[in-house]
Amino acid sequence: MNWANRITLSRLALTLLFVVALNSSWHYARTSALVIFLIAGLTDFIDGEIARRYGVITNFGKLMDPLVDKIMMAAAFISLVPLKAIPAWAATTVVARDFLITGLRLMASAKGRVLPAERLGKQKTSWQIITVIFFLVLFSATELRLADAGSAWWVRAWNQAGPILVWITVVLTIYSGFGYAWRHRELIAPDQ
Repeated sequence: MNWANRITLSRLALTLLFVVALNSSWHYARTSALVIFLIAGLTDFIDGEIARRYGVITNFGKLMDPLVDKIMMAAAFISLVPLKAIPAWAATTVVARDFLITGLRLMASAKGRVLPAERLGKQKTSWQIITVIFFLVLFSATELRLADAGSAWWVRAWNQAGPILVWITVVLTIYSGFGYAWRHRELIAPDQ
């Protein structure tokens, strides 16, 4: 297993640590969750850069990198629901789309094909990451006493920017999912 694939798999461990930190009550837990999430995001950039630069792009990496991204994002969105940052319907949309695309990739794999991530899917992931980081920064700001949940900028950010980010993320999630499924619809069609 090459280094790019090892870094991809390390993101799974970071995802577990992120979920534990975000759902803990110890001091600076949410700030720790923010830092862990940022490191996990950095590994996503690093593993791709290593794979491209050194020519070690593998079918394992093409399949696992987007799958691990989906696990990380699903964990983040689900963990933010009880904290009232992300509505349950939005988290359900993100997770459902990712399950459906993973199912499509498994169908392709059964037919000897590998479906790599596409540019629109990467943009969708970028907006998901921005949305998660936005809420984690707000939680961290209160934890570090840079703001309290009642301060004007915090409330404005939470109530105005937060829903806009959620909607952008959900729309891109749905649009990219339908587009990906449409481009690979022959995999869904019943066998003749």
